[in-house]
Amino acid sequence: MIGGKAADTLSAVILNQDDPALIESGLPAYLLAVDGLISQNPDSAALNAAGAQLFALYGSSFTTPDRAVTLTSKARRYGDRAICLAHPPACQWAGADYTRFVAELEGVGKKEIGPLYSYAVAWLANLDATSEDWTAVAELPWVEAVLERTLALDETYEEGAVHSYLGILNSLRPPALGGKPDVAREHFERALELSAGRDLSIKVEYARRYARLVFDQELHDRLLTEVLNAPVEAPHKTLFNVLAKQEAETLLASSKEYF
Repeated sequence: MIGGKAADTLSAVILNQDDPALIESGLPAYLLAVDGLISQNPDSAALNAAGAQLFALYGSSFTTPDRAVTLTSKARRYGDRAICLAHPPACQWAGADYTRFVAELEGVGKKEIGPLYSYAVAWLANLDATSEDWTAVAELPWVEAVLERTLALDETYEEGAVHSYLGILNSLRPPALGGKPDVAREHFERALELSAGRDLSIKVEYARRYARLVFDQELHDRLLTEVLNAPVEAPHKTLFNVLAKQEAETLLASSKEYF
């Protein structure tokens, strides 16, 4: 119980903040606290999952590229441990071929969805930090399979965040190179529906990934304008919404030049 309560408290404190500068300066203390809690409770899947997401957040949003590699590598280790603790067969997934990996994902149940989601988020953050070209990352199909399994277990988890990630993955390549923009659009639209518009980062990624891929400036500018006009306060989404507004300003400013 202590692992779950501590993990929920740490996540809520951070995600409900509206000052990214405060989080940037204060989050390292929380990361140290997470390390300490995990060292005292190494068999807590919930704490390891929280560690995976917090280190992934800091590594992907608040640090230099070099440090991002180190921080997201730790996030991935925590994510690996979380799913291993929650679902012991996952301890043998490292090095598994794709067919076996996908088949074994079918054994993950709904009660393990939190560690499974954290496993995917940490993995993606680490791949982003270590690759200059996402379209060339060989591990992406494995991560997509994890997200698809998470979706099958509960598409409403984290208010549609899984759909948003799948929208991103399906819009990394143009159609000529195997991309699936129509599938991406469906995922983004479903993510917006499930989040009831509270998660502004979904609209930013929809604009950045899909609208720019298919050269739809009208959709691009509408989504970003909606982000800029929306309130930031939302349970467990406030920090992401503040960051989304910052990104929306940058993307909208470059719209005419891009299109």
